[in-house]
Amino acid sequence: MVGPVCESGDTFLFDWPLGNVQPGDVVAIWGAGAYGMVQASNYNGRRRPAEVLVKGKLARLIRRRETHADVLRSDVLA
Repeated sequence: MVGPVCESGDTFLFDWPLGNVQPGDVVAIWGAGAYGMVQASNYNGRRRPAEVLVKGKLARLIRRRETHADVLRSDVLA
């Protein structure tokens, strides 16, 4: 399993049984490294991810995913 903008060797899981995962499924990853909010950036023009707080069976959106306008908001374009 790799991220959407992987550098050489970037992987979340290697040789790990995930079962029957389909496009659109949600997969929780405990350690996302630079793909999580702590180390997130707009590298390569990518939007930062949404954040979801999970407690037991409850899940709550605590930060929405950035829009393209959010990514460009501080740029000064001539």
